[in-house]
Amino acid sequence: MPKSRQMTLAAVLILLPFLSFAHDVTSADQALLSQGGLMAYIRVGATHMLTGYDHLLFLTGVVFYLRSFKDILKFISVFTLGHCVTLIGATYLGISANEYLVDAVIALSVLYKGLENLDSFQRIGIKTPNLLLMVGFFGLIHGFGLSTRLQSFETGSDEFLSKILCFNLGVEIGQVLALIPIVFMISLSRKRTQYQAFYKAVNWYLVIAGLGLFLYQIYQYFLTS
Repeated sequence: MPKSRQMTLAAVLILLPFLSFAHDVTSADQALLSQGGLMAYIRVGATHMLTGYDHLLFLTGVVFYLRSFKDILKFISVFTLGHCVTLIGATYLGISANEYLVDAVIALSVLYKGLENLDSFQRIGIKTPNLLLMVGFFGLIHGFGLSTRLQSFETGSDEFLSKILCFNLGVEIGQVLALIPIVFMISLSRKRTQYQAFYKAVNWYLVIAGLGLFLYQIYQYFLTS
């Protein structure tokens, strides 16, 4: 096995046990929302995105595929629009689904992006869909996942829409804060002679992590159902 793949596999085995706990709704978050007003929703939304490893892994895969800042801005804007629609809409209308199944689909989006970046579909003769449309579609799924998390909290009926919008604003702030170092590191890596090895290693990481997270979420679904 190439050294880059060995390093990727080792990183996945080290990180996955911790990833399964990073994205959960906590009693501390609930206490903060109950006592902190609308600003607390912004804070929890930002924290949720910053610890949202599945969302960030997908965004990393999207950014890796792009080279110009204009393209990055366009694709991230489409992803943001998608997750805003379902986060706000599904929460306001009370539309929910099993969180493990939603997170399993989000994990598949990470797996999909890693495979696409590695040209895996072309190698087996499958034409991949338009990337911008896929990013928008997965944005809707990711937003639904964020909505299931928000609906797990006791939010009350007062200022309900304002709370949703503040949580969504926090998510956007967290996304920007997370993307800055991601874009910086990827841009810096392109100037290195080892970029191709780094590119393959990261995208193999996305493939393995996406598959691992999918199996974990499916296991949790059957465990709790």
